Amino acid sequence: MTKTRAQFSSRFGFLMAAAGAAVGLGNVWSFPSMAANNGGGAFLLLYLVMAFILAYPALMAELTLGRYAQSGIIAAMSRVGGPGGAGRLGAAIGGLAILTACLGQAFYAIVTGWLIGDTLIPLLDLLGLEAWATRLDGAGFWKDWGLASLAMLVTVGVVLAGVNKGIERWSKRLMPLLIVLMLALIGVVMTLPGATAGLAAYLVPDVSRVSGQLVVDAMGQAFFSLSIGVGAMVIYGSYLSREASLPRTGAQVMFIDMGVAFIAGLLIVPSMFVADELGVDIFDAGGQLQSSSTLLFDVMPAMFAQLGGLGAGLEILFFALLAIAALTSMFPVLEVPVATIVETGRVSRGRATLLMGAVIFAISTLILMHFEVLFGWAITVTITYNMPLIGALVCLYVGWLLSRNAKLQELRRGSPEIEDTLFWKLWPWYIRFVCPVLPLVVLVNSL
Repeated sequence: MTKTRAQFSSRFGFLMAAAGAAVGLGNVWSFPSMAANNGGGAFLLLYLVMAFILAYPALMAELTLGRYAQSGIIAAMSRVGGPGGAGRLGAAIGGLAILTACLGQAFYAIVTGWLIGDTLIPLLDLLGLEAWATRLDGAGFWKDWGLASLAMLVTVGVVLAGVNKGIERWSKRLMPLLIVLMLALIGVVMTLPGATAGLAAYLVPDVSRVSGQLVVDAMGQAFFSLSIGVGAMVIYGSYLSREASLPRTGAQVMFIDMGVAFIAGLLIVPSMFVADELGVDIFDAGGQLQSSSTLLFDVMPAMFAQLGGLGAGLEILFFALLAIAALTSMFPVLEVPVATIVETGRVSRGRATLLMGAVIFAISTLILMHFEVLFGWAITVTITYNMPLIGALVCLYVGWLLSRNAKLQELRRGSPEIEDTLFWKLWPWYIRFVCPVLPLVVLVNSL
């Protein structure tokens, strides 16, 4: 194709878009309760270790691969593998990443729809539209289907507008709003009874809870929260300016992601203990904190209901925050298959976006039709297994098949001094021997 490849207009735009990809429900939905249930500060430490020793090097591999190849993950992996069998296998790995992105997007659309609904219900109540709120509050296939379709329509609309006018523009608006809302809610929650006990449960380490399964969970959380293993960071790397420093930019994305995950915990876990203080049941039969799904959709609304008018306002802000986090993660995941189709030169961006939006929504519909069987399966396959596996295989290709000189030249574009840094002395070796092996070892031990 002779058409110039799209590019983010500024480093801030890239950071907000990449942070939007990284900061999602993994940070706000599962991370806080996972931390509280698994050693508090001990889990936080384990998550940080996994982020530094696995997620960051893998993130750098994906960004470097994307900017080097100037393409999505299928073409990039095929190019690095060469014309023979390694190239065909690389394309197949890229294809698996696309399928994983579509499956992840399908269940994400369902959850995002729930969050949009939970934002609208208290808002409709405040506006005096109780009948509409009651209708929206009822369970059922068609309600979930309608809300998931709304989430997909918003995502398709943003991606349809393109990299700059769609993804970058809305990420620059929504990400700062997300952080401001989160900090405002933390300020309110910390004034409520029970918040201090929740803060202790979140931050104080309990090493007796650390186990092999927890290592798997922390690894999956690190990969999921940075959107590694679905091709999103490969495609974003291909849109990144050649003058940008990849190591610095990757580190900034990781620190934004970890920072949001940490402050999400400062909001969610104390909120759970505030709910306990207000008489809401937050523990299961085994004495553990409720699961993250129960926490968000049962426990939190029950807590807000106990706070009267203040609770109604907080509930709207809380679920709006979660919906924003979910939507900013949906944009890049849809961009992955869309960009792959557009790169063939046979289909326009508009048609590719509508086609992939329809395909993914069809998968969402199938999951809703067989919810008990497919919903949990889709989450497990996507987050626990495929994303770490694909992330490891990308590192394998970048580490072994992309020449050392090619990696150095790509990194030199934005960091002329990179050859003299500790990063360059460690990273090429690390993505050859550690990043491809450790996730596979952990996954095999978990089976």
